[in-house]
Amino acid sequence: MRHQVTIGVFAIIFDDDKRVLLCHRRDYDLWNLPGGGLEKDESPWAGAIREVKEETGLDVEVIRLAGVYSKPEKDEIIFSFICTVVSGKITLSDESDRVEYFEVDKIPSNTVPKQVERIIDAIANPEETILKIQIGPSAIDLVKEGKL
Repeated sequence: MRHQVTIGVFAIIFDDDKRVLLCHRRDYDLWNLPGGGLEKDESPWAGAIREVKEETGLDVEVIRLAGVYSKPEKDEIIFSFICTVVSGKITLSDESDRVEYFEVDKIPSNTVPKQVERIIDAIANPEETILKIQIGPSAIDLVKEGKL
């Protein structure tokens, strides 16, 4: 039997003031980077562009690959891309009820911890691609346990 792995694609978008764009989920009280699952016949970078458009209304272009993260406990691989806005305006979606830019030191406490780690990695390593294993409970598990 083949090993099945889920692929996630996320965009890290900074504005001119170095604030990062986050989306507030409708299904859980969580902030996260715009992104989601890769679709069939889609490249990871095209998936990130599509997810940003769906969740924020913004059109972006990919600047570079910021990191590849393995979540072995969940059989997931995550691609994080640095993106820049090229057009559009922020609009809400059936996935996001708020979309806002935040100063990095003022990211809400209910932001997905593994995604905060990816943002910090991108800032700390602006010229390199991070390869990292991320372990531990998911943000949804932390919410259900009352820890986030």
